[in-house]
Amino acid sequence: MPDLSVEALCVRFPGLEAPALEIASLDLPAGSRVALTGASGSGKTTFINAVTGLERVRAGSVRWGGTDLAALGEARRDRWRAAHVGLVMQDFHLFAGLSAIDNVLLPHRLSRALPLADVRETGERLLRRFGIERFGQRVETLSRGQMQRVAVARALAGRPAILVADEPTASLDAEAGRAVADLLLELGAETGFTLIVATHDPSLVSRMDRVLRLANGRLTDGARA
Repeated sequence: MPDLSVEALCVRFPGLEAPALEIASLDLPAGSRVALTGASGSGKTTFINAVTGLERVRAGSVRWGGTDLAALGEARRDRWRAAHVGLVMQDFHLFAGLSAIDNVLLPHRLSRALPLADVRETGERLLRRFGIERFGQRVETLSRGQMQRVAVARALAGRPAILVADEPTASLDAEAGRAVADLLLELGAETGFTLIVATHDPSLVSRMDRVLRLANGRLTDGARA
């Protein structure tokens, strides 16, 4: 499992005078459970994009173990992310018309980072654990809480070393949100993956080991390593 080390990171967008994200130094040990908080526009999404390689880092370094994402082109970043990162997005990004298991398998069919049979076995085990026994059920017939659990299973089916979740409980009711949070934390404790959760949910923040607070693209409240 890789540690994360960020040095002199600066992300700027055209037309904006101030950096969207500026972090002098940040270190997260492998297996950390981290809440990323801040108001809308504070830089949370930019942070996620930088540390997962969704956007290229042009100033500074973002190192996971011995890999500096800033030194990789788009294709190599995509391959690295497919092999190491699971993403759980707020809007799920599931495909209507496909079954629960087919949604779990789809990104792995495309990336081919792991044997599909292994991914299917892990995906079915996760869905069963998450209370979804009908693997062939079309996702649009599921509740929102069940959809989010399918999205979590999809992110974890490739056995990632890093799981990044963007507002995973925001669109769920309190009970469903607690269930998803429980799953993320339980599986993180079992497998040791690094968990980074962007969230406004105070109950979820309180369960994490560390809180990174962003304001105007900078870490605040002693959140620096």
